[in-house]
Amino acid sequence: MPSVYLGDFPEPDRVEGAPHPRETLQVFGHAAAQAEFLANYNARRLHHAWLITGPRGIGKATLAWKIARFLLATPDDDGGMFAAPPPTRLDLPGDHPVIHRTLALSEPRLYLLRRGLNDKETAPAQNILVPEVRKMKAFFNLSVADGGRRVAIVDCADEMNPNAANALLKLLEEPPAGVTFLLISHQPATLLPTIRSRCRELRLEPLAAADMALALAAAGAEVPDPAALTELAGGSVGEAIRIEMLGGMDLYRGLIALMATLPRLDRPRALALAEAGAGRGREAKFDLIVTLIDRFLARMARAGTLGHCPPEACPGEAALIARLAPSPGAARLWADLAQSLGIRARRGKAVNLDPAALLFDMVMTIDATAAVLAQR
Repeated sequence: MPSVYLGDFPEPDRVEGAPHPRETLQVFGHAAAQAEFLANYNARRLHHAWLITGPRGIGKATLAWKIARFLLATPDDDGGMFAAPPPTRLDLPGDHPVIHRTLALSEPRLYLLRRGLNDKETAPAQNILVPEVRKMKAFFNLSVADGGRRVAIVDCADEMNPNAANALLKLLEEPPAGVTFLLISHQPATLLPTIRSRCRELRLEPLAAADMALALAAAGAEVPDPAALTELAGGSVGEAIRIEMLGGMDLYRGLIALMATLPRLDRPRALALAEAGAGRGREAKFDLIVTLIDRFLARMARAGTLGHCPPEACPGEAALIARLAPSPGAARLWADLAQSLGIRARRGKAVNLDPAALLFDMVMTIDATAAVLAQR
């Protein structure tokens, strides 16, 4: 299967610790999106470009691969009296040759566009670059499809630099015959409006706890409390796996215990949390702690605005949120903090400031805000 050159580097569209989306044959949840695509297919209204959107890690790429396999395995027909009955599902038999070819990256009618290497081929590129889009265009211009149908997966469209985005736009404006584009986007608002206007959107929602449990089990993750993890991960399987791998549930319980001491912060406990994300080899844990603090602030802001607490991600969280965010006014303060604290910490880390100091500063800023609210 044609795709960008990666050398010996890890696949950029694979979540560490989880199967690649092409290896996950079953999509958990998203029944409405699957039904919408199938209805358009059966009505012979198959758009040439589909934009699959939603939060990161909820199964967008898994659905894209499922749709790609379906399209490549389902022959075209003219809808006449001898045509096969319309399909009712996107699933294929487990032994279908298309499944084997896509798993082996050897399907000749499918092009996978993703980040490749930099210009010197010494490291992965930070974006999808224009040469990669041009290679895809050349492939579709020169290849001859078996049966006429071909598919391109762009994972993910958010990572295209401006030149690559403009090159893809030209393909969407004048698509090669028989090609269906499947664009994956975590933040569709960042894409060119002209790209969005040439695609039909399939919007996916975060997974519910039951679907999350099934998806985690399929990924080989054993989770004692899928409901709590679903709440903390925002319904994202990819985020749930990251939290689980890095001990995020224990970190969040510790964070809630620390926040329970506001507005008279337990400084030794705050220092311990800060040190947990400091030191060589703890970059991923630093980022997770910042994410968990961001998430806690956002949950407080939402609870104060709506007037009720979300389902608990750990024991004691609901009572704490009710105390710290009792009103829309308090919610606005927490929302403002949520928009700035995490960004400031990540920028500081990018210029090599002490990660422990950055985390401690985040907690002290939260403490100062809690003190302001306590005086009202």
